[in-house]
Amino acid sequence: MAATAAARQGRSTLLVERYGFLGGAGTAGGLSTFCGLHAKVHGEHVQVVHGLADELLERLAKLDGLSAPHLTINDGILAQAFDISSYKLAADELVTGAGAGLLFHAMAVAVVMTDEATIDAVVIESKSGRAAVRGRVFIDASGDADVAAWAGVPFETSPHLLFPSMMFRINGVDVAAAGERPWRTVERLMDEAEQAGTHRFPRKKPIVRPQRNPLEWRANLTQLSNADGSAIDGTDVEQLTRGELQGRQQVFDAFAFIRDRTPGFGSSYIVDIAPQVGIRETRRVVGDHVLTEDDVLDCVDFPDTIGVNGWPVEAHVAGTVEFRWQRGEDSRGFNQLPYRMLLPQRVDNLLVVGRCASMTQMGQSSARVTGPCFAMGQAAGTAAALALDDGSTLRGVDVGRLQQRLRGDGAFLGDEPA
Repeated sequence: MAATAAARQGRSTLLVERYGFLGGAGTAGGLSTFCGLHAKVHGEHVQVVHGLADELLERLAKLDGLSAPHLTINDGILAQAFDISSYKLAADELVTGAGAGLLFHAMAVAVVMTDEATIDAVVIESKSGRAAVRGRVFIDASGDADVAAWAGVPFETSPHLLFPSMMFRINGVDVAAAGERPWRTVERLMDEAEQAGTHRFPRKKPIVRPQRNPLEWRANLTQLSNADGSAIDGTDVEQLTRGELQGRQQVFDAFAFIRDRTPGFGSSYIVDIAPQVGIRETRRVVGDHVLTEDDVLDCVDFPDTIGVNGWPVEAHVAGTVEFRWQRGEDSRGFNQLPYRMLLPQRVDNLLVVGRCASMTQMGQSSARVTGPCFAMGQAAGTAAALALDDGSTLRGVDVGRLQQRLRGDGAFLGDEPA
């Protein structure tokens, strides 16, 4: 979204991607579901993330890659399932159609600084060797705040990180035999097995849901940890290696239980295990505003809003998932996202978007999901272009003009009826 927005403003833009495809957690992480596009607004389920997100959904629909939005988290909010292969192509089309350049199979490894406050280049490694990508503005959408950390931006790392997962998909489900809401059956059977002492599962509250074709289901029920019980750290290569090995073992153990115990799954099989561990939290930069859990739960407004977030707090703690919903009997259901949470301290030509933007751990437990990340990305790409147009710093961007540009491009900022 950041690269598309910047390129559409006429700016020379390069997106550097370590894999051979786009989509991040949605593809490499195997999520296959956009969370956070919707909110429960005064009791009604409403899509609240628009703009470039709408264009992506339209491209996916043309590829027959979308399911109808489905209820999740105890039927409290909608999520949007999609076909992973279709997403890869739709993302290609969105970014290249905007005129942005792509560099696949390249990984950022360092930065070169002009001075303490200015990045001159990002150093990358690829099969072609080492190179440097120079630019006037940089956007860190790495998820781990890699560029920001190398550039000296202050960041936080929680003493108890949120636990990662390994996603997988099951095919060959007998839909008729599975009956209605078999995910409830899976959860009940897991609870009964644990109470009987026959099984121990790494986490409670499994998520098992049908895909575009109901013969295929996605499964999210693993939890990856170190020997001492702490969460795998996505910035530590040895821990990541442990997580991949442990995750695949957990996948097969969980699948065997589902196959052997759940009606309709007796002839099913694992069709895919995600190419990478699904990391939820590592570094979080310290920006001009730090989004908090109270900001989320109290549906707070900000004068520099650049989009909204309607997802509840979803904390993946040891052994389970804790959910906290927006407060109030007739909640508006979403908070605004301030531009200031994208502005890291100390470095002037850098914006940070996604799960490593400026948030507390519990604020991030809500706003790390896809919908608000899409909103942050579109805002960052637009703000970068405006700063270059006006010859201003990123902090000097006219927020009113930024908001006007975002509205003109279809974004919903939360300052009018949803």
